[in-house]
Amino acid sequence: MAAMRKQYEVTRPVYSEDSFAEQHKKIYRKHKTILNHVKDYLTCDSKRAKNAVLSLLPIISWMRIYRVREWLLGDVVSGVSTGLVAIMQGLAFALLASLPPSYGLYTAFFPVLIYFFLGTSRHISVGSFPVLSLMVGAVVTRLVPEVGPPANITDFEGLTQDQQRVLVASSVTFLMGIFQLTMGILQVGFIVVYLSDTLVSGFTTAAAIHILVSQLKFVLGLNVPGISGPLSAIYTLEEIFVQITSTNICDLVMSILIMVVVFIVKELNDLYKAKLAVPIPIEVIMTVIACGVSYGFNFETRYDVDVVGKMVSGYESPIPPSIQVLQESAVEAFPIAIVGFAVAFSVAKVYSIKHDYTIDGNQELIAFGVSNIFGASFRSFAASTALSRSAVQESSGGKTQIAGLISALMAMIVTVALGFLLEPLPRSVLGALVIVNLKGMLMQFREIPYLWRKDKLECVVWVGTCLGATLLGLDIGLGVGLGVELLTVVFRTQFPRCSILANIPGTDLYRDRKDYLHTFETQGVKIFRIPAPIFFANTEFFRDKLVEAVGFNPLRVLRKRNKALRKIKKLLMKRDHGITEVKQCNTVETTTPSALDLPTDLKNLPFQMNWNAELPDNISVPRVDLHSLILDFSAVSFLDISAMKGLKTMLKEFIRVDVDVYIVSCDAYILEKLNSYMFFDDEILTSMFFPTLHDAMLNVFEKYNENRIRGWVVRKTVGTLASRHNTAHVEGTTLALLDALNWIRAVIEGETEHKGKRLVAQSKV
Repeated sequence: MAAMRKQYEVTRPVYSEDSFAEQHKKIYRKHKTILNHVKDYLTCDSKRAKNAVLSLLPIISWMRIYRVREWLLGDVVSGVSTGLVAIMQGLAFALLASLPPSYGLYTAFFPVLIYFFLGTSRHISVGSFPVLSLMVGAVVTRLVPEVGPPANITDFEGLTQDQQRVLVASSVTFLMGIFQLTMGILQVGFIVVYLSDTLVSGFTTAAAIHILVSQLKFVLGLNVPGISGPLSAIYTLEEIFVQITSTNICDLVMSILIMVVVFIVKELNDLYKAKLAVPIPIEVIMTVIACGVSYGFNFETRYDVDVVGKMVSGYESPIPPSIQVLQESAVEAFPIAIVGFAVAFSVAKVYSIKHDYTIDGNQELIAFGVSNIFGASFRSFAASTALSRSAVQESSGGKTQIAGLISALMAMIVTVALGFLLEPLPRSVLGALVIVNLKGMLMQFREIPYLWRKDKLECVVWVGTCLGATLLGLDIGLGVGLGVELLTVVFRTQFPRCSILANIPGTDLYRDRKDYLHTFETQGVKIFRIPAPIFFANTEFFRDKLVEAVGFNPLRVLRKRNKALRKIKKLLMKRDHGITEVKQCNTVETTTPSALDLPTDLKNLPFQMNWNAELPDNISVPRVDLHSLILDFSAVSFLDISAMKGLKTMLKEFIRVDVDVYIVSCDAYILEKLNSYMFFDDEILTSMFFPTLHDAMLNVFEKYNENRIRGWVVRKTVGTLASRHNTAHVEGTTLALLDALNWIRAVIEGETEHKGKRLVAQSKV
């Protein structure tokens, strides 16, 4: 037995917007001007100064509440675990950036120091990210290719190829930081909202494909030059297959073995993460084993294995960016800045929600901007965050960025004192570690069937972004993805799913009549719902859908009526003044389209017209069975000027064919805009607006029943036009109408004399 539902009963008057405004006075708020906002923004006092300092240095906020006894041990353990992962990923991701591996350790150190003071997230691990590394690597290989001369840049003179590449990577990172810092100062952190989860998923999947292709040469031990630009992945695969017979078996076997072991242990970490205090650092373990085996069996000389080689010991002096490189890489640096911030912000948002604290998008832009500028000065490349590394930092007990600071100190120790131990490490091991960590991004292919079932347009965005980024490159592909995403938004708003609503019996609810079995539609009333903003691009679509819903074109009906009325008036003139005089008038009178669009002039007629009655054979006017049209504006968020013009014209067309139009649930802002635009006139009145759909329907019922009570009836006369009118005037008006139209019919049939006998057809009320 179904549970009894709660019921409610409300007794109130039927309101229109006018009557509601009369009974309930509205508070008119005074909105600040742009100048006032600027003055408030530039005003400074002690409170604002304090808030500004706390905003720019979030470390002050969380250091004041730091619980040393509860949090410090967790931060230390987390920092050590994260540091081990950050070192391995830094070495591996440096290969993606086409740089010597040791510079990956710089990225694991310098940006973290700045983010420790300026960042608002307490759990993300700042450092290298494979997608950003690959995007930086595309610029590096374009300006400093492995085969052929580098670009004509003055700052390259006297530098080795590795030094030139480091200069390019640091300059691109510097410009990336400038872009991020500028966006943060201008408070445009909201820009990340334009990168939807679907777009980011498709983009990172394409990046994973690029990363996989770029690492195959290390896994197979081939000497394949770096290729950038459109179709670079295809050209790289072509080069790999050309050289496939030269595969280094030692590199291949070692890579496969490491990928299998790391994959299995990572799966076990996920399976038993609730029981493990700290995830097993399998990457570090396999790296240490590979280093020992490579050194002990002398893989470099015996099996011709490409190893990491000379590691930079300590830190080099800071360098300025190259202005020429900045000019050459400006187009690529901006999407790198956007992607880096978007990834970091999305990861930070996940952990802020989980641990109940807030993050500031604009401050994050400033933090990453300054971090990348500072890091670039010391030869590091683009920094963001990696989901896997951040997961290690959070899951191993990290509470604050002290864990990040400890991981940076571990990277510093390796750089300063222990770097030489990594020199025999085979590069194929780093490539294998990169590939095995792509599992999460490559598994995003499973989203395609899900998106296709749930939302085909979202699936188009995913596939379009992935294909564009895979084939055209990550920078162009991001633009393609944004374009596809914006096109889907335009498509949704330009072609919304309009519907005709009907009442759910026994309620004041109205739903799409196609969605429910038992609905009630009032005869002569149409309720049309517009589920999108109305603007210049969808005004015509909205009009076409409305004409389709009501079943007639009001402008065509109006023109037909005006033409028919002209014929009727001429025939009446023939009766009253003679045929010859009327013909002389016809030679002067012309009919223009603009005249036919004017309201029908029924003045000086000896009868009242009913356009739905039977007309003579040569007078054809479409029948209109609609007396009330209700437009549901509850989902209309704005109207532009073009839409207001189109709406005004359309409403007048319906009003001029005797259809009462009502607009319901219109937003107050739109009503204010309509008033300021001078939307209302003698035909379009404010009284046609109602606060709810049910108010409008009750008003229609009241008006229709009142007309019936007052005696407005429809008289049907054989062979004549009838009328709806007050019973006090039925007899005289009907006789005059019959007299005129019978004479008109006689003229149409060729009779030129008006018979004196009055022909009266029987009528039935």
